[in-house]
Amino acid sequence: MTESQSAPSEEPIEVLAALGARLDELVDAAGAARWNTDTPAAGWDVAMQIAHLTWTDEVSVLAITDPDAFAKVVETAMADPAGFVDAGAAEIAATGRDEVLGRWRRARGELADALGSADPGEKLPWFGPPMRPGSMITARIMESWAHGIDVADGLGSPVNDDPAFVAALPHVAKLGFKTRAFAYMMNGLEAPTSEIHVALTHPDGTAVEFGTAGADQRVSGPLLDFCLLVTQRVHLDDTDLETLGDDAAEWLRIAQAFAGLPGGGREKGTRS
Repeated sequence: MTESQSAPSEEPIEVLAALGARLDELVDAAGAARWNTDTPAAGWDVAMQIAHLTWTDEVSVLAITDPDAFAKVVETAMADPAGFVDAGAAEIAATGRDEVLGRWRRARGELADALGSADPGEKLPWFGPPMRPGSMITARIMESWAHGIDVADGLGSPVNDDPAFVAALPHVAKLGFKTRAFAYMMNGLEAPTSEIHVALTHPDGTAVEFGTAGADQRVSGPLLDFCLLVTQRVHLDDTDLETLGDDAAEWLRIAQAFAGLPGGGREKGTRS
């Protein structure tokens, strides 16, 4: 299998830091008056979005620094897999804007330190398959980007051309590609064995490609659309993505780059 992508100008950890800082700026500029503004995710306002990022950053630090404590979090999650994430975010959101923002900023710094000191070859526990620190950075980029998109949409502050958000796109797409088989598993389906080629167009016109060149199964289109789809921030029919082959088409209908239960996705015609 061949895999290529346009080389990011920054290290992934720097992309993650810049993304968090930019989202922080957007939320801070919106002020307290818009802290409870609704976002496109049903039932999630800005407060819940930031509280969720806070929770996952804090739990990520636990996964790196205290696996035993993290195992207890997983045990609790297994008792309520459908509601555990929302409950964690709601508990933090209830503490108020200043407390949430303070915790989020601390958690981002602690996570950066923990990732920077982690053994690159060590697999870290997670709610999905265990992953190395580099993969965790990519996962945190994906989640920060996806929830950041929700917040920006809710605040009416488009970030499609924002450098920090654009720099995250190849990383989000890479994770979306690598979780192809995982998406099938989470939907109770057997993953196909077919090779696939994904050819995407970066906003600057460069190509981002994954998979096997010349494969019969193919996905092509805008990099942004693919990232929105694998994070379930857009309905497939509202994208300009194209597929060749039944396996490619089926994958895009269930694609998810995130760990956990399959999401409901977005309704057709709701793209902002």
